[in-house]
Amino acid sequence: MRHLLLVVGCCLIAAGCQSPHDVKRAVAEMEAKEGSEVKGVVTFEQAENGVVVKASIDGLKPGKHGFHIHEKGDCSAHDASSAGGHFNPTNEPHAGPLDRERHVGDLGNLEADANGHATYEFLDDVLELNGLHSIIGKSVVIHADPDDLKTQPTGNSGKRISCGPIKAL
Repeated sequence: MRHLLLVVGCCLIAAGCQSPHDVKRAVAEMEAKEGSEVKGVVTFEQAENGVVVKASIDGLKPGKHGFHIHEKGDCSAHDASSAGGHFNPTNEPHAGPLDRERHVGDLGNLEADANGHATYEFLDDVLELNGLHSIIGKSVVIHADPDDLKTQPTGNSGKRISCGPIKAL
């Protein structure tokens, strides 16, 4: 029995297996949905006081667009409905990223410039890459309209125009 455990342990080490508690970085490659051309990358990196979220997105209409983490990592539906609702494991009301009571997935808005490019950088002290409320395996969704940060349960941010599963790096 000891020999079997030793062999299994060596195989796991050789395969470079990573415990879910070791995730330090993650990425979501955004793909266009609903006839849009919205694409880009969202990265997540563990920091001392939370998770740093960075996004670089192209193909947006100028202005604000709702930006959320959704409960499922499935972006296969043409309208991204397969991603489910906002990630809200603590059953809080919808709000903005600076509010104490909010969905874990409430990231607020991206703001696109006149060329349709948006960047985002935020240190989020609610997001987790490890643990009970980990965002690994969930998805990032960008919406057509601004998130008003108050309408329940979604912020009235319109159709889903881009989606990307969150994968550990």
